[in-house]
Amino acid sequence: MVSYARRLQKIGSSSLVSLPANWVRQNQLKKGDTILMELSNDNSIAILPSVDRNGIFRGFGINYPARVVDILINQLFGAYLLGYDNIRIKARTPIDYEDREKILTASGKLVGLEIVDEDSLNINFQFLIDASSLDAAKILRRMNAIIKGMMRDGLKAIVNKDTKLIKLIIRRDDEIDRQYFLLVRLIRSAMLNQRIARKLNLSNIDILDYRVAASHLESAGDYVSEFSSTIPKLWGTGFGTEIVEAGTIVDNMQHRSISAFIAKDDLLSEEVVKMYLRFSNLSVSIKEKSTKGSQPDPNISILNCIYSMDRIAKCWVDIADLVKPGYPKPQT
Repeated sequence: MVSYARRLQKIGSSSLVSLPANWVRQNQLKKGDTILMELSNDNSIAILPSVDRNGIFRGFGINYPARVVDILINQLFGAYLLGYDNIRIKARTPIDYEDREKILTASGKLVGLEIVDEDSLNINFQFLIDASSLDAAKILRRMNAIIKGMMRDGLKAIVNKDTKLIKLIIRRDDEIDRQYFLLVRLIRSAMLNQRIARKLNLSNIDILDYRVAASHLESAGDYVSEFSSTIPKLWGTGFGTEIVEAGTIVDNMQHRSISAFIAKDDLLSEEVVKMYLRFSNLSVSIKEKSTKGSQPDPNISILNCIYSMDRIAKCWVDIADLVKPGYPKPQT
């Protein structure tokens, strides 16, 4: 951060202060341009180049053909996550039909990114959501709600031996990824643009914490899918009731973990750690029982299930650990 000292001047009834020449030059401002001033609660003033400049990066071009279409798709995702509003794929020769379909399928995973113009040589995407209208906590809660539903359906599938429910659980992981990409885009935009950060009421530490929490949630979604894939092999082992009991503890950990993170509640955070100890003790008991006088296959399936649940539970502990004693509570 660079600081400048300026003397306040009076011309008639107006109070004036000059702007740093480097700042004016870097933002390509000239006489008659509009600047925006925002007054913060701490009585500081933020000066922004223009009302219309909401982001640092506006447009990004991707050349086609790439060596492989997956590289092009990675560039599309990268541009989205960096906060570009307009992304244009430009081709020297007509875009191959199969490549186009792969690109369009991939773009469907990016919330708010829509095709606004398309022909044989171009695909022009635009992000149609105002970043300042988004809410990081709401996106996090949405991811959390999807994962919670997946976990609870997994426990139901153990009891009811429902294979259709398992397929639905795995499919819902795609929506978690969509919300995760949107949250990462929002967080990066806030890091690069303090105006967005102020509108979202996010401090620098909040931005960092949300990025870490989002990563843990995305991983938890993957682990729940992994857990659900182990369920059919549990049927007939005789450990369904105990597995459901352990899974219920993990489910309760999730609720307290996310609530603790959003509310910055260190007491709830401590509860999550205590619940993980309960889960660990129950897990050890299940594993010990499963290794006594049973066939190897049931043992492996039970161990795989416990391992998946443990990875889910550790995600909730990691999120709860972001809340430290004495952490400043959010202002209401």
